[in-house]
This record gives sequence, C-alpha cells and structure tokens, in this order.
Amino acid sequence: MGCPIRFLTGISCAGCGMTRAWLSVLSLDFQSAFYYHPLWPLVPAAAAVWLLRTRLPKKFCTAFAYATAALFLAVYLFRLLDPNNPVVTFAPETGLAARGIARLASRIHSILQ
Repeated sequence: MGCPIRFLTGISCAGCGMTRAWLSVLSLDFQSAFYYHPLWPLVPAAAAVWLLRTRLPKKFCTAFAYATAALFLAVYLFRLLDPNNPVVTFAPETGLAARGIARLASRIHSILQ
C-alpha cells in the first residue's frame, strides 16, 4: 500500500523509506538502507532509550528526543528539496485530498452552470 500520508496528501512523510531501509538491513544491504533512509540506525537507539527511560536521566531522554526530531526534520527537508530524490516526493495534486477537492469543485461548477 505504501505511506498513508503520501496517499492522502501527495507529500511524503519524514519516515518515508524507513520500511525499505529496514528490509535492506535485513538483507545486509547497508548501502541501500542508507539510500532509502539515512536515519534507520536511530530506530533501535530510540527503542533502547525508550525501554531504559526510567533508568536514564530525564534530561538525556529529553535531549535525545529533541535531537532525533531535529535530525528527522533536517533530513526530511533536505530530501524534500532535492528534485532528484526518488524516495521522497512533493506532489500535492496527486494526493487523495486534492483529487477529492478537485472533483467536488468540478461537480459544484457543473451544477452552477
């Protein structure tokens, strides 16, 4: 099926490519994993921090969460602005929402004519 956010909006989400990256990791194809999503190693790190959150200092967990979010945002913007990136796309007109609005506007226009 693919990314539900991309299906609805036509715009890839910050995690797009993560599933393909992990499938590549499972095949021991690390080059492809980094190609699909360069932050795939953060997933087990984030899971470890979450599991150990009661044993780790709260400031560390908070800083880790903010740093992870900042990294995802930076990578997302970089990939979104790269016109040659086949993993992340920006095509709002292809999303279900835009197509539905266009269809509704067309029907309203035909009714009003």
